[in-house]
Amino acid sequence: MNQRAIVIRSLIVLIVLIFSIRLFSIQVVEEKYRFAAQNNILHKATSYPYRGMIKDRDDNLLVFNQPVYNITIVPNEIDHRDSSTVCEMLGITNKEYVESFNKARRYSRILPSTFYTNMSNEHFARIQDKLISISGFRVEPRTIRGYNNASLANGLGYVGEVTQRQLRNDTTNYYRGGDHIGISGVEKTYESELRGKRGIKYHTVDVRGMITGNYDEGVHDTLPVPGKDLQLTIDSDLQKYAEKLMQGKIGSVVAIEPSTGEILVYVSSPSYDPSLFAGRNFSENYSKIQSDTLKPLIQRPLQGLYPPGSMFKTIQSLIALQERVVTPKEEIFCEGNLIGDLAPPGDYDMERAITLSSNNYFYLVFRRVIQQGTHESSFIDSRSGFTKWKNYVENFGLGVTLNVDLPNENSGLVPSLNTYDRIYGENRWRFSNIYSLSIGQGELLVTPLQMANLGAIMANRGTYTTPHIVRKIASDSILTFDSFDVGIDKQHYQTVIDGMERVISNGSGIRAFIPDISICGKTSTAENPHGEDHSGFMGFAPKDNPKIAIAVYVENAGQGGRAAATTASLLIEKKIRGHITRPWVEEYNLRGDFTDER
Repeated sequence: MNQRAIVIRSLIVLIVLIFSIRLFSIQVVEEKYRFAAQNNILHKATSYPYRGMIKDRDDNLLVFNQPVYNITIVPNEIDHRDSSTVCEMLGITNKEYVESFNKARRYSRILPSTFYTNMSNEHFARIQDKLISISGFRVEPRTIRGYNNASLANGLGYVGEVTQRQLRNDTTNYYRGGDHIGISGVEKTYESELRGKRGIKYHTVDVRGMITGNYDEGVHDTLPVPGKDLQLTIDSDLQKYAEKLMQGKIGSVVAIEPSTGEILVYVSSPSYDPSLFAGRNFSENYSKIQSDTLKPLIQRPLQGLYPPGSMFKTIQSLIALQERVVTPKEEIFCEGNLIGDLAPPGDYDMERAITLSSNNYFYLVFRRVIQQGTHESSFIDSRSGFTKWKNYVENFGLGVTLNVDLPNENSGLVPSLNTYDRIYGENRWRFSNIYSLSIGQGELLVTPLQMANLGAIMANRGTYTTPHIVRKIASDSILTFDSFDVGIDKQHYQTVIDGMERVISNGSGIRAFIPDISICGKTSTAENPHGEDHSGFMGFAPKDNPKIAIAVYVENAGQGGRAAATTASLLIEKKIRGHITRPWVEEYNLRGDFTDER
């Protein structure tokens, strides 16, 4: 029995020794357990970073940060006898007070949570002395976006509170409830650069949740990292003038620097004041703007889809020359009875056809491209010619996205073999079914950005750099983007560009003529089955050493030589000369009576 007692006592001592060693290890040796235990008496406070600012190409500040304050509460510390005072200070109803309190209590009775968001600096200054004396209420500094003017709203985009769906889709696990995130425009595309990085501060708290000091002298705190500033490619003076010209109109203006692909002007009209999406009334203002029947939130430069109309004849000309189905000086007699046409019957070479926009000339030339006579069946022959033609068109950036650094870009539409197989049946369609493509109508749809990029291609005689709206991130060097060759021999451009120059000096674009600035352009009256036709223009200037390529669409404004051409020419003059010398053209444009025949 004595031996058994000794064994039992030894086992007990061994077990106690093992537990003692393990307890010492957990409490003293292993840091992670010690810190976890201490976490039970710690309060972790988030330090929010400043979001990167946004400037134009000349470093003028467009978007900055302005201070606001979130009011948080610890429900267990609240004395409801102060509720009427709180409601009066915050400008809320008793019902709103109760709803916010109950929401906070459901989250935690002893941890702080948001009670009131985005209090302005002025509002906080008026009430801070009273507020800090009320138990349970704390102040959390934040920032929201501020704007020097209402310009470029669609390009800049806006910032909003992260949604539950975005939290679920956040593979980086960066965002938390209540965080802000870029929703559209540059704010969305460059979110990871603009947002910065949160910091953390640890405070010790007592059993009631009251902060009693900094934990461990701040050794474990991390400082917030500010977001990076962006420099845009936008010319603010030109942007504001374009918005002035488009005021009261529906449409889009995009201007590009041909040599770099930098977007100088980005107008979606009508637009909105971006400051409406900053502050406490975000939801109310968003609902009003979203319900506007003119859809100011739509990014018309990227999402608006229009027939290219006669602007597309420049591409048709270059494809035909490259395929050697026509020569620049070859004269083709056009009777004027093949397709609707305002150009008179007669002999047309390519330059004259572009100048007078002869639909019948381009009908005949397009037929040569499609029906090349390489197969005895006209159906199969047309199929082969169409495939080759479509590849050329896509090389010009139509029917595909240009990968601009803005979200939600539309590719437009260039019909495919499947499109016509679906409509007519496989090998049961030919040129006679698709001839409307010859003049940029039919199933063709483009975005204003694609047409501005076409202007840059013409200016560069066959190449373009990916259009982009951000020039620099922080103080780094200017960003580089891919360049492309559309696959048309350089010598073919001269005839087309000469024709475009004559469109302005002696054709449908005469209202855009400026004696000492050689503008090359093409107007378009895009058919609209729902009302007045859309007015379109694409071009560049000067003819040699171009500084600007531009596309303008004005919806329901009739002929391209009116609204679109005058808008483009005024912006070209403003860019090249720095001021306007034709006030009568500006007055005509601002008046907006474009469908008046007088």
